[in-house]
Amino acid sequence: MSISRIDQLIGSAVEQEASDLHLIVGVAPAYRIAGEIILDDTGPLTTEAVAGMAFSLLNSQQREHFEREWELCISVPHPAAGRVRITLYRRNGNPEISIRFCGRKIPTREQLGLPQKLNDLAGKPNGLVLIVGPTGSGKTTTLNYLVDQINSERRCKIITIEDPIEYLHQNKHAIVVQQEVLTDTRSFNRALIHVLRQDPDVIVVGEMRDHEAIAAALTAAETGHLVLATMHSPSVSHAFERIIGVFEGAAQRQIILQLATSLQGIIAQDLLPSSDRIRCVLAYEMLVANSAVRNLIREDNKHMLETVVQTGAKDGMISMDACLFDLYSQCLITYDVALSRARNPDRIVKRTSN
Repeated sequence: MSISRIDQLIGSAVEQEASDLHLIVGVAPAYRIAGEIILDDTGPLTTEAVAGMAFSLLNSQQREHFEREWELCISVPHPAAGRVRITLYRRNGNPEISIRFCGRKIPTREQLGLPQKLNDLAGKPNGLVLIVGPTGSGKTTTLNYLVDQINSERRCKIITIEDPIEYLHQNKHAIVVQQEVLTDTRSFNRALIHVLRQDPDVIVVGEMRDHEAIAAALTAAETGHLVLATMHSPSVSHAFERIIGVFEGAAQRQIILQLATSLQGIIAQDLLPSSDRIRCVLAYEMLVANSAVRNLIREDNKHMLETVVQTGAKDGMISMDACLFDLYSQCLITYDVALSRARNPDRIVKRTSN
């Protein structure tokens, strides 16, 4: 009964083009559609119903892990939805479920709303390309788009370190080796240490979480590998602060120099409700590491990077506020949404009043 119920809910989510499904005790099944939570018209879920659905999704090893750690994140194939990411957690001592739908295939750049300049960064032979943004901003989808782009164009070896694997890549021009944390490797950090011995050309880090992972990724980028990575950070400038801030003393200076040498670009993105409220629209800011950017990083003048981004259109750079204004001008988002997500709302007000 639990299995048929979870399959029914997942099937309903797919029909409604939901990005997420939340199964919470005392609440009706909740779908995230176009960025908003929509409750199913069935009644609230009971403790027994959610627990039954949760454990029906797990094998014995996964169930043992969840009962020991109280938290679990896995990805599994589903006949109706393709690959799905399942996160189990506890509330009031009872299991609850959050399901993210990864989709059957990776959308095109145009479908995602990504800039052409991102393809140029994917074509770099080495260096670091960062994708940053809050949770649910599409970082993983963008990361996998870049992997697919490289896979389609270059004869190379790509190694990904993911937690968990959300998209399965078939070998095209490249060889793609996907490693999952806690399935194929103990941790991001251990995997990054050993990955350089596997003759990679491109290293993909699902998330840079701490100073060990950041240091290893920068070293790999500096030694002739292209490193693609994500990080939880709301903006380009905050990404720099977070990378440098996890180190202390003399180590900070070393990281600054490594960033100045190896960084290729950063895209900071967010997903916004569209003006018709039936989908989400990607907004982003883009930093491309030209000579001016490298000098500012090297001299630790990070506060001046925003100015470079605003004036760097010829190099493919764009600020979040400029992107928001463009989306509003195309009637893709509303004026209120543009103002609410702007770094400096006055810029939007001035441009719309001219």
